[in-house]
Amino acid sequence: MIRKVKGTRDILPPETRLWVAVEAAAHRVFAGFGYDEVRLPVMEPTELFVRSVGEDTDIVAKEMYTFPDRKGRSLTLRPEGTAGVARAFIENGLGQSPQPLRLSYLGPMFRYEKMQRGRFRQFAQIGIELLGAATPQADIEVLLVLHTFLSELGFADLVILLNNLGDPEDRAAYVARLKTELEGHRSELCADCERRWQTNPLRLLDCKVERCRELVADTTPVAEMASSEAKTHVAAVEEGLAALAIPVRRAPRLVRGLDYYLRTVFEVVSPELGEDTVICGGGRYDRLVTDLGGPEVPGIGFAIGEDRLVEVLPPPYRRRVLERPLAAVLPIGAAAAAPALALTRQLALVGITAPCEVTGRSLKAGLKWAGKIGAAAAVILGEREVEAGVAVVRDLARGEQSEVPAGELAAHVARLLRGSESDS
Repeated sequence: MIRKVKGTRDILPPETRLWVAVEAAAHRVFAGFGYDEVRLPVMEPTELFVRSVGEDTDIVAKEMYTFPDRKGRSLTLRPEGTAGVARAFIENGLGQSPQPLRLSYLGPMFRYEKMQRGRFRQFAQIGIELLGAATPQADIEVLLVLHTFLSELGFADLVILLNNLGDPEDRAAYVARLKTELEGHRSELCADCERRWQTNPLRLLDCKVERCRELVADTTPVAEMASSEAKTHVAAVEEGLAALAIPVRRAPRLVRGLDYYLRTVFEVVSPELGEDTVICGGGRYDRLVTDLGGPEVPGIGFAIGEDRLVEVLPPPYRRRVLERPLAAVLPIGAAAAAPALALTRQLALVGITAPCEVTGRSLKAGLKWAGKIGAAAAVILGEREVEAGVAVVRDLARGEQSEVPAGELAAHVARLLRGSESDS
C-alpha cells in the first residue's frame, strides 16, 4: 500500500465541512472590507524567500523544500504567502492600481518542521495584505479584519499579542545592547541561539528553549529602543484598537520569524493549545517591496494557520457546521430515478442538502440508509408520486409523513429541516 508523505495528511468528510465553512467566512469577511483574492504559484524562485524572509531565519536555513528543476534553476515550495504577494505586486505592475491595494489569499504552504500537535509539513494559510498605506489606521484595519473574522467563527478567548520592533535603523543599537546584556550568559545559549548570535541576534528573543527564554526575559525590550516615530505609530495603533473595543496585550519579546517586519508585529495564540502555539501572525513590512526591486510601497498583513484554526474552533461553531440537517431523496422504482435526481437538483439550487439514493435500494433499505447518513427527512418518490406531481415527505425523527405538491416541496422541506436544527 502506498502511504501519504510524512508531514502531510488526508482531510476527510465531515471535517472538510469545517474547512469549507472557515474559508467561506474568510471570503465573506475579507470581501466586506474590500479585499480581493489573489491566487499565486505554490512554487517560486528560491531567491525570493532568501531575499525577503531572510537567509538566516529558521525558515530559509532549515525548513524550506528547495529543489532544482530540469534546467538547474533553484525552486522552492512556498513556506509563506507575503513574499509571493510582494513579487506579484512588482511583476504585474499593481502599483498602477488605485492605492491602497487590498489582497487576500488562501492555500497550501510547505515547511520541513518537527512534527507535533497542530503542525504539518504541508499546511494551509489564510491571509490578507494591505499595500500602499503607511498610517496606523492601516494597521488598525488589518487587526479589525482579523478580529471580525475570528469573531465570525465564534472565538471569544483568543489572545492578540502586540509589539513594536522599531525601524531597521534602530536595530544596530538594540542588537548591541542585547549582546551586552547577554554576554555573560552566552555559554548557556542553545546551539541555534549561538548561531543566531552571529547571524541574526534579534531572533534570540524568539527561541523556545526554556533556558534561553529565561535569559532574554530580563533584557531590554526592543520597543524601548525604537525611534520616536515608531513609538508614536504603534501607540496610535493601540489607541485605535481600544476605541474599537479590540483587546490586545503587549508582548515585549515578540519579534516574529521573518526579517522583513518592522514597527507593528502581532500574533494570536490559543489558550487551549498553549501560548507557544501561534494560530495567526503578522505585521508591517514597509521595506519588503523595495528590497525585492520594486517601488517604495508600505505594507501590512497577517497569515492564519488554517490547520490549527480548524483544530480549535469553538464547539458551538463546530456543531453547527458538522450537524447540518439534510434530507434524503428516495426514488422507488426505475420510473422515479430521473425525476428523483431532478428533485435533488431543485433542492440543491435553493440551498438544501439532499443526496439522492442511486443504488436501487428498496424503500425499507433506503430509509435505513437515510438514517445512517443523518438525514432528518426523507423525500420519497415513486411512480404514482411522479404521475401526480407530488412527493411523500417523512419526518424521520417523529415518523410522520405527508404528501406535498412539487411546487411546495422546497419550502416544506426547508421548514422541516429548520425545525430539526432548532430541536438539536
